[in-house]
Amino acid sequence: MAQKKTGLAIILLCLAVLGLILGLQAALNISPFNPSAYNTYTHQALAWRAGHAYLSQDIPHLELAIYQGRYYVSFPPVPSLPIYLLTFVFGANVPDGLLVMAYALLATLVLFRYLARRGFAPFAAAGWAFLSLFASSLLPLVLQGAVWYQAQVLGLLLIILALERLDAGQPLMGLICYALSVGCRPFNALYGPLLLYLYARPRLAGGTRPYDLFRQLLPGLTAGLLIAGLYAWYNILRFGNPLEFGHNHLPEFSFQGGQQFALAHLGKNAQQYLLGLPFARSGAGLALKPFGFSLFLANPLLLLLVIWGTALALKGGLNMERGLILLFFALHLLLLLLHRTFGGYQFGARYAVDLLPYALLFLARRARPSCTKAEAAVMLAGLAFSIYGSLMVHI
Repeated sequence: MAQKKTGLAIILLCLAVLGLILGLQAALNISPFNPSAYNTYTHQALAWRAGHAYLSQDIPHLELAIYQGRYYVSFPPVPSLPIYLLTFVFGANVPDGLLVMAYALLATLVLFRYLARRGFAPFAAAGWAFLSLFASSLLPLVLQGAVWYQAQVLGLLLIILALERLDAGQPLMGLICYALSVGCRPFNALYGPLLLYLYARPRLAGGTRPYDLFRQLLPGLTAGLLIAGLYAWYNILRFGNPLEFGHNHLPEFSFQGGQQFALAHLGKNAQQYLLGLPFARSGAGLALKPFGFSLFLANPLLLLLVIWGTALALKGGLNMERGLILLFFALHLLLLLLHRTFGGYQFGARYAVDLLPYALLFLARRARPSCTKAEAAVMLAGLAFSIYGSLMVHI
């Protein structure tokens, strides 16, 4: 009976994900088989096939870094790896929208498996997996294959894989996925110390010797450092700086005097992306703000994270694990708020998608692996709002 429930939950989850995405794409006349106009990673993959780390020419509508007279992709390289393989089948017409859909579906299924292992009943795990990801700023990102969306959705998938594999006692695969996620979203590096702590603490408490724990982690740590070394080598090859992925050489920063990260951005971003309302007055009444508003309204799971953490703190039940999850969430959010933008034209706060795994870690450690009526109402309202926002952003 348990296997039948699990199988049915997985089928319904897949149908829900595909039905939601395909339904929205149909309403917006978007085909997942058509390459995005913002197919930067395809251009990078084709350049690799030609033996170059730079593009052969400028493509004005793409965000390209300009360094020593050459044009480079200004985003971390990992999303180009699957695209590279697909160019041997599709050439320059890789259906990147279909790829983003696949990333989103895989992330949902991996999250389902993670929550089920943590004690959630099959339908509770399926419900939380679906709502956690799609009642959020993620939903508009999975409808098209633009460069920004590829990086963010693949980065999210890899972090969810990392926490699931580490929870399953497979640190090698978990740390490889973590390291690859950094090559999609560099601030994902912040997850590393937290994931290592969450892996090590119960094992040390259960009697594992530190030396034996280090031996378990060594292959994954070595693989992660090798991947980091490849990033550094690639960045040195292109820009002469192991930490430079290219954004500082975008014209808006290198020629026009803008600052990518600065304390001066914090006040404005906090007001807009923490406290900002989603609607503004327009000639026709109220209209959704197209350049962002409170991440807690667009991503209700993050609102629940704050509520859960505050409630536990007031009750004195905030242990070291949960406290560190909240601390790293706050640190990651602070660093994002220092960026000049929080994602440009978007629904809510696109960068907040990077923060969802902190809430998933917290959710997986709750005393009762279920969902209250109030939580269900919040998440379902968030899903309805995300559907509306997706339609407004892509219309």
